Amino acid sequence: MNSTNKFLVLIASFLIITSCEKQYEPIKVTANNFHNSVNRVIDVMIHDIFSPPVASRVFAYPNIAAYEIIAQNDENYNSLSGQINTLGNIPKPKNEDQINYQLAAFMTHLDLSKKLIFSEEKLDVYQDSLYSLWEIANPIEFEEAKAYASDVTGYISNWMDKDNYNQTRTMPKYTVNSSEDWRWQPTPPSYMDGLEPHWNKIRPFVLDSASQFKPIPPPEFSMDKNSKFYKELREVYEITNEMIQIGDESEEVQIAKFWDCNPYVSVNRGHLMFAVKKITPGAHWILITQIACKNTDSDVNKSIYAYTKSSIGIADAFISCWDEKYRSNLVRPETLINKYFDDEWKPILQTPPFPEYTSGHSVVSGSAATVLTDVFGENFTFLDDSELRYGLPIRTYNSFKQASEEAAISRMYGGIHYRAAVEEGIGQGNKVGDLVVERLNMVN
Repeated sequence: MNSTNKFLVLIASFLIITSCEKQYEPIKVTANNFHNSVNRVIDVMIHDIFSPPVASRVFAYPNIAAYEIIAQNDENYNSLSGQINTLGNIPKPKNEDQINYQLAAFMTHLDLSKKLIFSEEKLDVYQDSLYSLWEIANPIEFEEAKAYASDVTGYISNWMDKDNYNQTRTMPKYTVNSSEDWRWQPTPPSYMDGLEPHWNKIRPFVLDSASQFKPIPPPEFSMDKNSKFYKELREVYEITNEMIQIGDESEEVQIAKFWDCNPYVSVNRGHLMFAVKKITPGAHWILITQIACKNTDSDVNKSIYAYTKSSIGIADAFISCWDEKYRSNLVRPETLINKYFDDEWKPILQTPPFPEYTSGHSVVSGSAATVLTDVFGENFTFLDDSELRYGLPIRTYNSFKQASEEAAISRMYGGIHYRAAVEEGIGQGNKVGDLVVERLNMVN
């Protein structure tokens, strides 16, 4: 074969090869993709009945992992490495110029979420359907992102496993001491053990320690009619009785039910007992974060940033609150009202299975509202439709602070907290949120 023929053969081969190569468009990951994934995870968490503290952990780690990936490629956001307790630098991608960072962030969020839930198979169908479309759309980009997501998932998983969670699973249950009236006791109808008595041993994200914002002690226990404690107990009894007389049309009843957020409500019907499953307080605020992102048309990166910052505030709020709960170990209103006032009285909401002071929803709401105000601004009006799935109407708020204050007072309206736990709780939460805002330099 002469040189001319060889040249023609080479040209023909090149044309055949290039004609077979398909030009792929980059995979587009939208904010709605991320929102939908968050919603799927919440649905599984409701099914699996995660306690409020544990649920906050399930939100935080996947969001942090996703955020760290977008911070590698978006100069508007700063890595949390060195800003969050013991977090180092995530791995760099092997081919930085070929990585779709938003796709990798989405994948890592979903992979880590699956590690933290029980019914991971419930996410598999959603994941497989979405991934099959993306893999067809751009197989090379898909595989590169998937490989990088796997590296980051492994790194964050290793960091996560050192937060003492696994150790707390083997620690002893809370021991009930009913010899003194002021001590917490399990409440009807299930009389469950004290929930997560060792949660203050979980490594916080921003807090220096679980006790950093230790609140003042609750009012001194006393059944003297002139004592502050007795007056607060009586207030719960009287205000709930007034609400019951008015019925469901009472604004206070509607507020109590809207912010119930009890993931496991036991219902007795004759010889049957079953559970009504709901979102946790943290999940409610994650959904408010989603509402704010949608209202502001936030892109996927800003949405991940908002979820991450709010979930950190929520997680540390639970650690701070639970540290106080098992220190003060205060009895719930239901126990005392049944013993001293009315043995047939029931609160509007079912009393959750852990000590009274401070109010968990108040602490978490104060922290989340403070963080979201930093992200989206003051006087942020929004419609909260988080509880529509439970048949509850949409409520309107003119700021995150207003929503947090209503969430806090809902606990007293529900008959499950005294006023001090609400007022001190939201103040405690505000301090946690302020620290998150102060410590974390996330946006340039």
